[in-house]
Amino acid sequence: MSRIGQTFTHLKAQGRKALIPFITAGDPAPENTVPLMHALVEGGADILELGVPFSDPMADGPTIQRASERALKHGVGLRDVLGMVSEFRKTNATTPVVLMGYANPIEAMTWDGFCAAASAAGVDGVLTVDYPPEESGEFAAKCAGAGLDNIYLLAPTTPAVRVDAVARHARGFIYYVSLKGVTGAATIDMSEVAARLPAIRAATGLPVGVGFGIRDAATARQVAEVADAVVIGSRIVQEIEQSTPETLLANVKTFVAGVRAALDN
Repeated sequence: MSRIGQTFTHLKAQGRKALIPFITAGDPAPENTVPLMHALVEGGADILELGVPFSDPMADGPTIQRASERALKHGVGLRDVLGMVSEFRKTNATTPVVLMGYANPIEAMTWDGFCAAASAAGVDGVLTVDYPPEESGEFAAKCAGAGLDNIYLLAPTTPAVRVDAVARHARGFIYYVSLKGVTGAATIDMSEVAARLPAIRAATGLPVGVGFGIRDAATARQVAEVADAVVIGSRIVQEIEQSTPETLLANVKTFVAGVRAALDN
């Protein structure tokens, strides 16, 4: 069982839900990423989602786009991100790390090269927005062979036949996008989320995480009542954007700790 699977099994035994915060690697500067990863864990994160900076993101709203731009100005690429994961692993061998990004950097490394390097760095899962299940069977197989969980997105508009296709290929967990739009674009509609999750659960035995539109502890708590995991990205990236170098780690840790307390209450 992967670290992701072990984490969800452990949390389920405790009657708790997973907290999955997102940050963009290299934002606000490369030297901040590993300390931020540790601050997220200290604040109560169960799984880390690490964004790979990309110039043409299709799923990310303005906040995360700006984070990618800041990281790209420092020249941060996929190999640098893998180096950050390796550095994190020197002192944390247990917290799962999921890379979230796009196909181009992976294609540039080749599937075999990426899978080998990601596995060696200590990556646990890969969420590639523009690798749809219909076209990523070979990539998913290579990920599985390297011990990497391939994670897919589902949306409010996803038809049942495609839910089934994702369920066949996915490993680790299913990521349900709670709204029609990009990250940080709108307020989550809890009634729609609650209505959609039963059909997804009927198609897969994997845990279901919900992200996009979760901006505070109260909303995270509501999501946790129907989902196995809560994913928070834009709000944390906004905290990073608004912090000074001196307050960065404390602000991020405090925010995450507040969400963790709400989930556990």
